[in-house]
Amino acid sequence: MKKPWILGLTGGIGSGKSAVAQGFIERGVHVVDADHAARWVVEPGRPALAKIVEHFGEGVLQANGELDRAALRKLVFADPEQRRWLESLLHPLIGQEIVQVLARAQSPYAILVSPLLVESGQRQMTQRVLVVDTPAELQIQRTIARDQSSEEQVRAIMQAQASREERLRHAHDVLVNDRDMAWLDAEVERLHNFYLTLRGGQP
Repeated sequence: MKKPWILGLTGGIGSGKSAVAQGFIERGVHVVDADHAARWVVEPGRPALAKIVEHFGEGVLQANGELDRAALRKLVFADPEQRRWLESLLHPLIGQEIVQVLARAQSPYAILVSPLLVESGQRQMTQRVLVVDTPAELQIQRTIARDQSSEEQVRAIMQAQASREERLRHAHDVLVNDRDMAWLDAEVERLHNFYLTLRGGQP
């Protein structure tokens, strides 16, 4: 069987990436989420977790032996050098995990969902990029409603992500998600039918 080509799906926080990804899953497309891969590589018993504990100490573990993400986040965001250490450990492992899961895809094309597709270099794993684009004010409203975050927190996360312009510069396709779910689903259907006609992500 032909190897599926890979579509990269990205967008800023609150853009609706997850809803779009779900639409593709419902149409039988194999989807891998980079955020899930990032969680898998630090599960108890995996080598990465042992290295993190060795480096930062037992304080980054919860009572059940799982990683305490909030504690780790505090440590690395306060210290850029520690953040670089953590990224140099995890990024290659996350990349390997993504490659392995994508290799199991049986659909004509597969999707890598990643909020940091452009920034992390994961774009290199894909043949085509779909950006879910949303006006900034709508991103902020949606994220506050979903996460009960403050506007300042949401703006800080948006600052840390690639700018909208930067993402759009790498896009082959753009889905502007500023209407209702029925419209969004129809757009996913349209894109899915188009992607089924492509070879290697190209018309």
